[in-house]
Amino acid sequence: MVIVNSRRRNSRNVEMRRACGVRRMWGVCRRWGVFRRWGLCRGLGAVAAFGAVLALTACGFRLAGGDPLPGVLARPYLSLKDPYTDFSREFEHQLENSGATLQVLRANSTATIDVTKDLVVQRTLSVSAQNIPTEYELTYTVTFAVQGPDKELLTPQTISLSKDYSFEENVLLAKEHEADILRQQMARDLVSIAMRRLTSLK
Repeated sequence: MVIVNSRRRNSRNVEMRRACGVRRMWGVCRRWGVFRRWGLCRGLGAVAAFGAVLALTACGFRLAGGDPLPGVLARPYLSLKDPYTDFSREFEHQLENSGATLQVLRANSTATIDVTKDLVVQRTLSVSAQNIPTEYELTYTVTFAVQGPDKELLTPQTISLSKDYSFEENVLLAKEHEADILRQQMARDLVSIAMRRLTSLK
């Protein structure tokens, strides 16, 4: 009986040592293997991203909102056709990001940015055999000008972008959402164009 109990105790000890060994190995793998590899990958990714930004900057490329506005636009008055459009909201945001302090009163401003046109037009490009539209084109058009205290700094600029998208009646909500996304993207692109023209002012 003593021999049997001793064997059982020995077998339990072996199993416990094996379990402890597995736990220790797992702890080592977690501490030094998986986590370090993941940390290394994240570190390399950050280095690569930083290197890409430096390379683009060296080539003369500037990130959005990185170009400084001229002094005459330090405190502009922004006159909008409709302050609630995608273009208007993005334009205000980018002007402030570039260092401009938007004025509530025209009299306190260094210049007036006047947006006289902010229009989205949708037209049908194609229809099905049942005369149901299957493809649309969105066109976003904006016109703006800049007036200084005593002279016109930028003549009226009209910029326009167009994009098309397919339409399916059975996924109406999804397609309406797609149109909204396209309109917002075009508004951001139009603001980028407008900002480049403003930063070119002397």
